[in-house]
Amino acid sequence: MSFFPKISFQREVEEYLTKVFRNNELITALGAQEVECKYQSLLNHLSHPPSFTTVRVNTHLASVREVKKMLFEEIQKQFKGLFVPVLEHPKLQDILLIPVIGPRSDLQKHTSEVIVGAHCGYAVLRGAHVYVPGIISTSRFMKAGDLVSVYSDIEGKCKRGAKEFDGVKVFLGNGISEVSRSEIFTSSGPVNGLGIRMTEPVYLSPSFDSVLPRLLFLQNLPSVVVSHVLNPQPGERILDMCAAPGGKTTHLAALMHDQGEVIAMDKVANKVKKMKQNADLLQLKCIKAFCYDGTKALTAEEREAGQEGPPFSPESFDRILLDAPCSGMGQRPNMAYPLTLKEVTSYQPLQRKLFAVAVQLLKPGGVLVYSTCTITLSENEEQVAWALKTFPCLQLQPQEPHIGGEGMRGAGLSPDQLKLLQRFDPSAATLQGMDSDCLQECREEDLISLADKDCIGFFIAKFVKWSSQAGAGSTAPEPQHPHQVCAALPHCCQANS
Repeated sequence: MSFFPKISFQREVEEYLTKVFRNNELITALGAQEVECKYQSLLNHLSHPPSFTTVRVNTHLASVREVKKMLFEEIQKQFKGLFVPVLEHPKLQDILLIPVIGPRSDLQKHTSEVIVGAHCGYAVLRGAHVYVPGIISTSRFMKAGDLVSVYSDIEGKCKRGAKEFDGVKVFLGNGISEVSRSEIFTSSGPVNGLGIRMTEPVYLSPSFDSVLPRLLFLQNLPSVVVSHVLNPQPGERILDMCAAPGGKTTHLAALMHDQGEVIAMDKVANKVKKMKQNADLLQLKCIKAFCYDGTKALTAEEREAGQEGPPFSPESFDRILLDAPCSGMGQRPNMAYPLTLKEVTSYQPLQRKLFAVAVQLLKPGGVLVYSTCTITLSENEEQVAWALKTFPCLQLQPQEPHIGGEGMRGAGLSPDQLKLLQRFDPSAATLQGMDSDCLQECREEDLISLADKDCIGFFIAKFVKWSSQAGAGSTAPEPQHPHQVCAALPHCCQANS
């Protein structure tokens, strides 16, 4: 059931994606009809929110069972007694799943309207209230206490302060205004704080404003899987190369029981500040965050005594997470994707530069996990094929837990290689609505199976770095060209980027 129109792209991006998802390898394996059906289903899924809200429990401070009880009581208060279960995941034992009720098609629209920006609108569809900075336009005479209908300007064409808007807008639900129009648009200074309290959202999800802030971290399900796949151990030295906003960073630290060292880097100062705040809030001491460009994080020069931050010497880390900057096409909901084709294709060379640095910073025998929140071949399976060809010291590894599907055909990888990858493909689930009756009738295992499929689009690859000094008794083969390990990596990267 499609409630919103499918995601729209700029024409050249749509043509590019059409070729990707109708590639010859896919058509040969699945047939043209199934390939087309899956592609159209994906476009429809991307414009809708996932069927579940996922929260990660900060197990450093509390048990999952304790937090589950507190969260269930909070949801009962927010939903005024409406039964919504809080589910534990059998394979991800530090997350809780809350089903999303909706879409609700029986809501009556009010004459007073509020228009919000696209990103604000997407947050509302995932349970947020509307804050003043997200409001673009309101009806002429809106005052505090008014019942209003909230719409998203998905194409970004509404002018700030407009009294009416007849462009493309998507209904998000109803709420109560906390401020007047004049307070929003004629104030002598910027107005912050709550603007519209959503009372009847199209998709009913709990609000997490100030809810158990030290114990919960809102995180998409595949983003939680990544840290488990990396599997950091207490006492190890871990690098999170592109770490902001810090969800995976704090998860890695918690999995290590806050024992060892997690180095987190991002080149945007405000994001690094936010990471440090998250680490402090969750009381994790082993995280050290630095404002630094990951492509420059390697040095051949001798480091100063006592130097903690980047750049680092080769083979400095036991495990590395490269959650790479990407085109972000897997994020949900998204009804109008704004990037140009030039912007979309600009990520592949950047990812390769970061990857080459990561390989050199990794110790022999160490683990490198590469991930993105996008759906393209060029940023996912093609990067794996490039990496295996460019770096003989790398081998693909099985992933645990393996919850997503296998990799997508089209990059020339073998069937066995594709099975080692995880691609979370929203089109694998049936687009369906959920109401309270459905929740009471569904078995818990069926709900969890739906949560595994109906999430954001995401990709994970896991590599181990073997060398000529691989441990005795190892069952993995030596690289074919052991003398090439690390020594020629910068040259290889430049030649293939």
